[in-house]
Amino acid sequence: MQIYKLNQLNDRLLKFEKVEAAMVASLSGLNDQLLKLNNRHFAIADAIVFAIAPLLALGLCFDGAIDLAMYEIGLLAVTVVFLTIKFFILNQWGFYQRYWRYASVGELAQIAELAATVIVVQSLCFGLFYRFGTFSIDLLPRSLPLLDGLVSFLVVGGLRFSIRAVEQKHNQHREMKSGERVLIVGAGAAGISLVQEMQRQPDRGYCPVAFVDDDPGKLNLNILGIPVVGNRHDIPHIVRTANIQRITIAIPSASGAVIRDIVDLCQATGIPTTTLPGLHEIVNGRIRLGNVRGVKIEDLLRREPIQTDIEGVMGLLKGKKVLVTGAGGSIGSELCRQIMSCHPAEILLVGHGENSVFQIEQELKQRLTNAVRGKHKNASPEPTRLRSFIADLRFRDRLEHAFERFRPDFVFHAAAHKHVPMMEVNPPEAITNNILGTQNLVELALKYDVKRFVTISTDKAINPTNVMGASKRVAEMLVLQAARTSGKPFVVVRFGNVLGSRGSVVPTFQKQIEAGGPVTITHPDICRYFMTIPEAVQLVLQASVMSQGGEVFMLNMGEPVKIVDLARDLIRLSGYEVDRDIKIKFTGLRPGEKLFEELLIPGEKYEPTAHEKLLMVPNASQMVPETLDLTVKALGKAAFQNNTGLILFLLEQLVAGYTPKYPLDNPRAA
Repeated sequence: MQIYKLNQLNDRLLKFEKVEAAMVASLSGLNDQLLKLNNRHFAIADAIVFAIAPLLALGLCFDGAIDLAMYEIGLLAVTVVFLTIKFFILNQWGFYQRYWRYASVGELAQIAELAATVIVVQSLCFGLFYRFGTFSIDLLPRSLPLLDGLVSFLVVGGLRFSIRAVEQKHNQHREMKSGERVLIVGAGAAGISLVQEMQRQPDRGYCPVAFVDDDPGKLNLNILGIPVVGNRHDIPHIVRTANIQRITIAIPSASGAVIRDIVDLCQATGIPTTTLPGLHEIVNGRIRLGNVRGVKIEDLLRREPIQTDIEGVMGLLKGKKVLVTGAGGSIGSELCRQIMSCHPAEILLVGHGENSVFQIEQELKQRLTNAVRGKHKNASPEPTRLRSFIADLRFRDRLEHAFERFRPDFVFHAAAHKHVPMMEVNPPEAITNNILGTQNLVELALKYDVKRFVTISTDKAINPTNVMGASKRVAEMLVLQAARTSGKPFVVVRFGNVLGSRGSVVPTFQKQIEAGGPVTITHPDICRYFMTIPEAVQLVLQASVMSQGGEVFMLNMGEPVKIVDLARDLIRLSGYEVDRDIKIKFTGLRPGEKLFEELLIPGEKYEPTAHEKLLMVPNASQMVPETLDLTVKALGKAAFQNNTGLILFLLEQLVAGYTPKYPLDNPRAA
């Protein structure tokens, strides 16, 4: 049965190839003949058309039932008169001095104007002859001049524009036939749009040969001249029989499990495989050839698209002033992109790294320019103003200058030191940046009456085993304490590892693969929760709308992923075989590293929210210790003295569940 099915697929492809070859040959011959036509040939063709147009028009009037003997004299006279009128007007308008190979809308408009002129003049002459009964013209129907003009110029215009159309079609086929033979996986809206782009731009070197789609109702259909020849499981056979040179997956709405299955089938063929990214990466939903890229690990972990309360987020941010810290970072920059789509009045890009802030500023300015040009449907009538502010959050005076000048309505705090091993050996930096920087920001937000404050935290703040996680937990406490004392909607959003962020393991693995390996993993059983950057930011904005103040929101990260599986996928996506080309090496857990990330702090009670991807801890602000301010002050003093032992001791007293590993050269209470 399977062999029979494969033979059927092969027969369909061969049949399509033969039809396509015949069509191309036919077009090529017709193209050669048409391109040899010049205006002298066109004049002869026009004369023939004009000579038979009155007869055709008369046939239309009487639905083909014509008594030629009755209309012979009048029809002959009208034919001579109309032909004379047409050639006179066409010559006067320079109609036979045109180069029709490059005919465009301008020439089409001129043909329409000439047709209208001819019809008017013919109608006047016909009316004059009709009135006096000259040449028995009064026997002909009065609609003859109109129908004659329409018939004449439909044929004349069609003949001329056929040159350009046939040449374009011929060139398109010639260029596409010389390009890579592409199999499109997915015959839905995205796949069809992609084929249209390939056909519109044959010079890009892509020749779509066939579709595959799992919908049995599409099997054997031709879409844009491309046949649907099977489903995903037929990919290996189609690649062999149709000489496929590239596979492109065009299913941006598919889940990671579906993409993973398709990628496995495609990789088995050994030919290059590309994909359209997820829906969130496609600007305005429009498919372009520039969207096509190599398959990334994010595609294999893709989840169902997140349904965000877009109207709620836009209603919150539109026309407001928004301050974003860490604006040049992976999370901060994506926050800026998505916030700008909500049309705030201003965005203040706050960051310590001048190059990264400059880059996101330039990107956002380009988006604003495109919006003004009308390229974006949701362009704001008053473009968002962008301001860049280079500052270290640890310097309160510098930060206060930004609040005093800018007077933000909302603050999104994404700036932090997040690298676990680096903070483990540099605790003073974690304290001054993650804790004191957050304290400065919170105090200024209260002083300058910020309406809403959202801080980005991490799942490593839950029962932390490292300095970074403990410092982020203290930063959470500062925000929650401010919410409790002020009654303002100051909230915390926690999530785990973000694919593509600077702190993600993915860039490290990619560099190791490029260097020929090995890929180093601390432990074979280590697991982490992963999200893409756009997913995480969408849920951060959603949480900001839902917050009442003093809550912790936890993003639903789905199922944890084993890091070793992630590494294997990356090696295969890079075109290598695991253990044969690139080896995996286990190095042992690093200081402060967990095998599994936890989701709950003892005492916290997670509750579902109206959004299925968000969980909420409504009692979070009630778990802030009374000694917070005094301990933070002591932590700051210890950090400025570079007293690591005292920092660890104070964090242990303040953060429940944190048990530090004290350095041998620094006693516990030093």
